[in-house]
Amino acid sequence: MHFEWFELIQKTLMVSGFVLMLMIIIEYINVRTAGKWNQGVAKNRFFQLFSSIFLGLTPGCAGTFAVVSLYTHNLFGFFALLGATIATFGDEAFVILSASPETALKLTIWLSFTAIMVGLIFMIMNIKPKINLEKHFETHDDECCAQTKHVHTISHNFRKITLERAFLIATILLVTINILFPEHSEHGEHEHGLFSPESIVFLVLSLISLFIVFSVPEHFLKEHIWGHVLKKHFVRLFLWSLGTIFAIQLIQIFYPIENLVSKNLSVMLVISVIIGILPISGPHLFVFTLFMQGLIPFSLLFANSLVQEGHAGIPLLAENKKAFVWIKTIKILIALGVGFIGIRFGF
Repeated sequence: MHFEWFELIQKTLMVSGFVLMLMIIIEYINVRTAGKWNQGVAKNRFFQLFSSIFLGLTPGCAGTFAVVSLYTHNLFGFFALLGATIATFGDEAFVILSASPETALKLTIWLSFTAIMVGLIFMIMNIKPKINLEKHFETHDDECCAQTKHVHTISHNFRKITLERAFLIATILLVTINILFPEHSEHGEHEHGLFSPESIVFLVLSLISLFIVFSVPEHFLKEHIWGHVLKKHFVRLFLWSLGTIFAIQLIQIFYPIENLVSKNLSVMLVISVIIGILPISGPHLFVFTLFMQGLIPFSLLFANSLVQEGHAGIPLLAENKKAFVWIKTIKILIALGVGFIGIRFGF
């Protein structure tokens, strides 16, 4: 086996690039409305929970990326983040949906029910880690940011384009091309089609992000997008994404997950949960394959799906390690409990 450097960079750009575009859009909306847009969202806890679960259930990682970003921006509560990460099963959803729609439906029902029950318990009892989330959004009193009365046209910005604006445009274009026109993996891993729902979401976000970067005045670009979003968050997120995916690829080279197969269901449950801990999409398909071959029961596939959240775990790990550990610990305990009950009663 050899190390896939291009695949490493490609996956890192996909994860960090999506979050970058999402943060640019949220930052823009927040500054334009002077921070008033999120007041209703923050107060309505039921809306937070059910919208997070809905986003988590959407196939792929995009919906859960959004919830992670809203949580780290202090807009959604911990219970909403927990609900979304329980409900999602990452990019594997595309493969499972195409290979076995019945299994995909069954997983969706089980994960939805678990996410709602656990989310409601944590919401009603106000259980959450003691984490001082940094106030990511910054609003200024100057009119050019709050109301953007001083119009800077796109043509004006291009005639006097700065290094920061050019770099941001190039970065968004690179991320978009990387996502929409990926190189096919030699190992046959799942890739998003050009007209897949996730690719369409990425394209829409990139177009909105490009419009914002093209049109905003220099003050907003340098203070909010360059100084806040890019320097404070994107660099850290990119490095964490790169390091995490690099480590997982090394593990796969020196000790492939396929070598962990065992006929002991209790051991296989623990292995399924361990695989679920990995904050990436791909290895979890191993558990689905075992299930489709009749080697493990549904309860083990459910346990694996519950613990994992695809690539969405990487930005959470980068932004708030304590929240990541809490989320994983809670999901592991639930998955082990449900898994052992499933083994005991044969489902």
